[in-house]
Amino acid sequence: MTTSEAMKAPQVSKGLKGVLAADSSVCDINGSTGKLLYRGYNIDDLAEHSTFEETAYLLFQGELPTADQLKKFSSELAAAAALPKPVLEFLKTVPTDIPPMTALRSAVSVAGEYDPQAEEEGHEANYRKSIRLTSTMATLVAAIHRLRQGKEPLAPRADLSFAGNFSYMLTGETPTADHTKAMDLILILHAEHSFNASTFAARVIAATLTDIYSAITGAIGALKGKLHGGANTEVLKTLMEVGSVDNVGKWVEETRAKKGKFMGFGHAVYHTEDPRAKHLKELSRRLGNEKGDPKWYEMSVEIEKRVVPLLGKHCNVDFYSASLQHYMGIPGELFTCIFAASRIVGWCAHVLEQLADNKIIRPSANYVGPEERSYVEVGSR
Repeated sequence: MTTSEAMKAPQVSKGLKGVLAADSSVCDINGSTGKLLYRGYNIDDLAEHSTFEETAYLLFQGELPTADQLKKFSSELAAAAALPKPVLEFLKTVPTDIPPMTALRSAVSVAGEYDPQAEEEGHEANYRKSIRLTSTMATLVAAIHRLRQGKEPLAPRADLSFAGNFSYMLTGETPTADHTKAMDLILILHAEHSFNASTFAARVIAATLTDIYSAITGAIGALKGKLHGGANTEVLKTLMEVGSVDNVGKWVEETRAKKGKFMGFGHAVYHTEDPRAKHLKELSRRLGNEKGDPKWYEMSVEIEKRVVPLLGKHCNVDFYSASLQHYMGIPGELFTCIFAASRIVGWCAHVLEQLADNKIIRPSANYVGPEERSYVEVGSR
């Protein structure tokens, strides 16, 4: 191929990197400055001042709610939290030794069968289903977790905030203020992140004009993949392997020598510090002190101190969420499910946006196979 021919050849962007697929007003990420905005609001402000209910309303409606709107929205979330009895019965038939994300993917699909609005079209119907999915997702995750422990799922409590109720359904204990704040923060910080793999998958599926439960089931399937969700689970495995602050130096050197991976560092979008990481770091410190067991936080700090200059990469949102969720009594195998219980808001917000000005998503492929050839009878091959 000549130089001129090469220049005329179609240019393929592996993984669609850098390709603009649609206009969106849901989320803006500036990887160079490390800035993340939900509908124009800086994640730092939302993390410090907002609640998950406020953030969910913002992502769905485009504006922060008034006091009356927030009260109504919170009531709607609480009213939708209980699982239909057939869905709960289905969960009890799911083997407890399969990955929790597999159970969640199947449970969301089944939940769609018992939503009387599942096949209804139009913005209002899809908005109501988005509220239902947001609330139901947390209850499903908590029920899956309890059943895996051989315990009965707990009914949701309307007297607690969304984050407080989620924590209660997971642990069976009324959470402390810091515990509730930690869950709120995890939910807010993971709620949305533009056209990541699972969100784009949800938009592609929704664009065919199927039902929203199908789109969300597909998004969960994408999040389940090792290259998307689950990095914080690997960070927790690292902390367990290291065991103590004194072992960090040796572990870093050994990992470097064998060219192993340092999980929780670097990001596909951020070229500077992930703006979400510092908020989780502070809550990890606070919960570690509250539990009287700062070891996991201190280990994380020491690993960060040694690995950042080594790699030239900052820690990302997954790094401190590992120690934080560990302090909250959440096992590593459930981390990606917690992620899904948060990201459901972003998924639904993008589905609503996609359907508001829909066009089926159908990219082209650059064919690199053989030229046209003649069919040869089987006896002559």
